[in-house]
Amino acid sequence: MKKILEVRGLSKIYGRGCPQCIVNTGPEANTNICADCDSVVATHDVSLDLHAGEILGIMGESGSGKSTVVKTLYFDATPTAGEAIFFDEQSEAQQWELFTLNAARQRWLRNHRFGMVYQNPHLGLNFNVSAGGNIAERLLMSDLRHYAQIRGRAGQLLARTEVAVERMDESPKNFSGGMQQRVQIAKALATRPPLLYLDEVTTGLDLSVQARILDLILEIQHELNTAMIVVTHDLGVIRLLAGRTLVMKHGRVIESGLTDQILEDPQHAYTQRLVASAL
Repeated sequence: MKKILEVRGLSKIYGRGCPQCIVNTGPEANTNICADCDSVVATHDVSLDLHAGEILGIMGESGSGKSTVVKTLYFDATPTAGEAIFFDEQSEAQQWELFTLNAARQRWLRNHRFGMVYQNPHLGLNFNVSAGGNIAERLLMSDLRHYAQIRGRAGQLLARTEVAVERMDESPKNFSGGMQQRVQIAKALATRPPLLYLDEVTTGLDLSVQARILDLILEIQHELNTAMIVVTHDLGVIRLLAGRTLVMKHGRVIESGLTDQILEDPQHAYTQRLVASAL
């Protein structure tokens, strides 16, 4: 498989930071807050590789830093240190050093090469426009120019994500949480991005709705060969979706490898407790 993303030494500190931040935080310190300067070490020295069509899981409790990883890669947050290379066969650039790009280049990648589905639909959708309008906003960045083409494509995407096309002109605020997530997924897929970030997309949803969302994600991955990074605290989601998994605690990766191996024979005591609590 061809590599699509390479991340090395990704770190993000919220606050002024100090020379003791790294020593004072992490799994051994059992905190990600520096005792000397009160800065939050959200992530430190995170490295990962992602290949075309692969689903990589990032697992951990709230505050482990897992969401910060995808937020920096999607340009929602600026890293303190580290580098990330996106390998892009569809463009002349061939590869992009993400954290060195100017704002215009970052916006272009967000709009054309990456997709994001947030835990909170209010972050991913504009509730002042219709469901179809949300998708149309992203389609305007594609090669579609005519209203009928854009509306037709938006309808196809909604149908694909199991949202009734008759409701295309309704506001997402009239939809259930599960439907809002499906509209988010439809919007994220509008430009057929090779890389999709999913941040706790099933949290707070009923189990039956969760199952349909997860089935949809797998279908999309198989049909479009979309690479994905799935952030979750739910071992069931990791087990179903991810071929490989990183386990994070207090901003550090404490274990990584094939998902089956991690869940069946966890090496780190923290991972062992996570797995045991889910049994």
